[in-house]
Amino acid sequence: MRRTERYPVEGKNSLYQVYKTVPFWKVAKNFTAIQVARYTPFLPMKNWIYRHFLRMKVGEDTAFALMVMLDVMFPERISVGRNTVIGYNTTILAHEYLVHEYRLGDVIIGDEVMIGANSTILPGVTIGDGAIVSAGTLVHKDVPAGAFVGGSPMQVIYTKEEREAKEPAKR
Repeated sequence: MRRTERYPVEGKNSLYQVYKTVPFWKVAKNFTAIQVARYTPFLPMKNWIYRHFLRMKVGEDTAFALMVMLDVMFPERISVGRNTVIGYNTTILAHEYLVHEYRLGDVIIGDEVMIGANSTILPGVTIGDGAIVSAGTLVHKDVPAGAFVGGSPMQVIYTKEEREAKEPAKR
């Protein structure tokens, strides 16, 4: 089960009431920073933008590919470990606006994680150290450390132990 905080709303759907939950100018600033970073080919500059403008925790040597889309409303709830790769056009969400409620949840991505292109990570999910997320995966629950996962919805393809048994010894 994902770890999200639930906030009920009355009347119009929660997305229609978005600026009651997050300030407009915060969203505008975040949107601008994210769009600049999405097209920036300089990885250290992206990480600097994410740390300083979006207040994200981003580990050393982490690489966000082109077109990665981060949560515009609550990027500060995203944490990425060191030496991790986030693949092209991946979306990382820390919020969900639904009809009768909205939900917020921290996204924690560990060290040396590989996330394939076009994946979507939902709020309230933890991806353990050394995990591999196959391209096009909908990450809707926690990923154990070292596991290889894929699919929509996500399924464990190999556990850490199964992966280690299949892989040749590291040099």
